[in-house]
Amino acid sequence: MTKTRKLKLGFILHGVGRGWGDWRHPDVDVTASTNFAFYARQTQLCERGKFDFVFVADSLAITEKVSPHLMSRFEPITILSALAAVTKHIGLVGTVSITYSEPFNVARQLMSLDHISGGRVGWNVVTSWLADSAANFSKPAHPVSEVRYRMAAEYLDIVEGLWDSWEDDAFVADKAAGVFADTSKLHRLDHEGEFFQVRGPLNIKRSPQGHPVIFQAGASDDGRNFAARRAEAIFSGGATSTTDAMRGYYADVKKRAEGFGRDSSIIQVLPEMSPVIGRTAEEAEANYQQLVALAPLESGMGLLSRTFSDHDFYQYDLDGPFPEMENVVWNSTAKRFYGRARNENLTIRQLAQQLATPRGEFVGTPDQVADRMQEWFETNAADGFMLFETLPGQLDLFVDLVVPILQKRGLYREEYEGTTFRESLGLPFPQNRHAAARQARAAE
Repeated sequence: MTKTRKLKLGFILHGVGRGWGDWRHPDVDVTASTNFAFYARQTQLCERGKFDFVFVADSLAITEKVSPHLMSRFEPITILSALAAVTKHIGLVGTVSITYSEPFNVARQLMSLDHISGGRVGWNVVTSWLADSAANFSKPAHPVSEVRYRMAAEYLDIVEGLWDSWEDDAFVADKAAGVFADTSKLHRLDHEGEFFQVRGPLNIKRSPQGHPVIFQAGASDDGRNFAARRAEAIFSGGATSTTDAMRGYYADVKKRAEGFGRDSSIIQVLPEMSPVIGRTAEEAEANYQQLVALAPLESGMGLLSRTFSDHDFYQYDLDGPFPEMENVVWNSTAKRFYGRARNENLTIRQLAQQLATPRGEFVGTPDQVADRMQEWFETNAADGFMLFETLPGQLDLFVDLVVPILQKRGLYREEYEGTTFRESLGLPFPQNRHAAARQARAAE
């Protein structure tokens, strides 16, 4: 019997807010980005709403121009470890850069957290697109995109190999025989590659879900290929995307996955979603106008500058044509913004205003928001969504008003399917490669 496909939902823990002016709302807790109680309440609310996971994003460099939340925020593994202790079912996903961390340490940290949480961890694998990150890690330069993705492939091979250091039944704990572990089921990695040399084995056993779930936010061509080849969940930008645009992205990454010999049905494509909900259409519009009022032009200008490697856009006529961009470090977001400006003949001011207050397709009553989500889900634009909270109280409205509608329509779970994150997402348990090889030899 075919299992009914269900929407998957994640929530971005984003402290004082995503934009530059969000913190000015009278109901915002200005300490939220480093306030554990705030994050615990949001995560427990998401768990009450049967969300699949919460997500902690990260970057490794700041300037004076970044948004307030980025100026001072928790390191992902630290805050997720604390949240593991106050939750029971919800997945815990964190960003860790492969460019500025060592694979052995990351493998150990993530597997430790997976044990602490009972098998509820996901890893958002990023290569760090901010070029100024290099200066914080004693590096002379930031690797170019193609090199970073080669590094990422090797890095993930190492981490997953280390996670398989111990076979699942190695720890026998036979007190009578005095045998704690069957060390014949312990395996060194002995990896020697282009970028890394790692001996292993890892000094912690596999977790209840085998491996943490692999996330990736692939947008560039290299990113899409990496996500399609290796990710189990893909976080895609969709705040201002149309249904048709997301259908195209969805079809593209699924096709790429199939080209790599993968079952594309188990890969979850999760565009971002920034709902603005009101009990009536008029209330939803009023809430959206609150959001607009919080976002001065400087908000969009700050995002534009950061995306283009802290480029100073104030040197140009803000109402003139969007300038030709030279001597910037291109990334997929910069290419997307630049393409929009050139294709739509936008001025700098017009693009900044769009970025400051993206309306998206999810402004409306609970039924209207649920309708839009259902359309994206049923027409293969999304397998689920990654939610940002646009205004204080919007997460409560979503959990209390939108979730019941989705449940009534049979689109969304009423209870968690199991105890691990993989069980929630409907992902297979990863077989230990050494155990698989042992079984293959025995069958010969």
